[in-house]
Amino acid sequence: MSLFADVVGHGSVIDLLTAEAARPTQTYLFVGPSGVGKATVARRFAAALLCGADAPCIARVLSGVHPDLILVEPEGATSLTVDQARSTVARAVLAPTESQHKVFLFEEAGAMNDEAANTLLKTLEEPTGSTVFILVTDSPDDLPSTVASRSRTVLFSRVPEEEIAAALLNRGVDQSQADHAAITSGGRPGIALLLATRPDVAAFRSAWLGVPTRLDTEPGTAFRVAGDLVGAVEPLLQGLSDRQDSESAATDLDGAAARRRKERHERERKRAASALHVAGLEILASWYRDAAAAQHGGSIRNRDVSGADLADVSAREAVQRAHRVLATVDSLEANQRAELALAALFSDLAPSN
Repeated sequence: MSLFADVVGHGSVIDLLTAEAARPTQTYLFVGPSGVGKATVARRFAAALLCGADAPCIARVLSGVHPDLILVEPEGATSLTVDQARSTVARAVLAPTESQHKVFLFEEAGAMNDEAANTLLKTLEEPTGSTVFILVTDSPDDLPSTVASRSRTVLFSRVPEEEIAAALLNRGVDQSQADHAAITSGGRPGIALLLATRPDVAAFRSAWLGVPTRLDTEPGTAFRVAGDLVGAVEPLLQGLSDRQDSESAATDLDGAAARRRKERHERERKRAASALHVAGLEILASWYRDAAAAQHGGSIRNRDVSGADLADVSAREAVQRAHRVLATVDSLEANQRAELALAALFSDLAPSN
């Protein structure tokens, strides 16, 4: 289906959804890591349900202005409320305006609180033939099990680096930049596309790979390194800022609509920053993985790291430190401030003597 042509990766998912478009179930739960492309595929699946091959119709869905596409977004910074769920339930029983279906798209379904989810549950239990719900979230645990159990779960995996790099090359990105963006993204096409035009991406990766050799027992080092790495994210977000500015300039909104757009942009920026912090932690974990592998004759992922530096950490310590690095991902996902979480991590990773 041509409307999936610009999606990077997820071939088996696209095949499944292409087949499903003719006879969809009522509720889909799209699950996978942040930045992997779930929302992009969800919007295109909505277009397939509402438009078929009608190009003008598809354009309206992708821009969010089709009357039978209802985008359900959090109110304010974080939460999908019970009032929004009640409004959704009331609208779900109405007939479509133009298409055979009415699609309710929750691109941030993980923001739904329990009361809102329970309000929506009755509608999911008693479906109407023309209504389709698409819920997008990072983990099924973000929603009550009663909601997940009534949904067809579609799993999104990370995309191989080679596939991401090839897609960036097809978009006109030069080989070196494409490779750096693909490696740094950790298999997340959305992050790779964000990084593809940023000259700072190689420096970002180098900064994270340089963490082990910067850490010491001096007071303040952990906080200083954490501050540097939090600051290294900002230049990489410029591409997102440029896109958001273009969107704002293209459509003049005022009042509540302008406020909702601003809030959505702020949530997008927060998610992108969080995904980049996670990508950095995964790069750091790969350094410790290489340190363990090097001492057992295994393959090295980061060939630009000094072998002498890798040898400074025992294999046992390297494995333990890799686990500690990845455990920090949970702290970030629990909304701990990035600088504090990273400072605590770097303090633990510092050499003891």
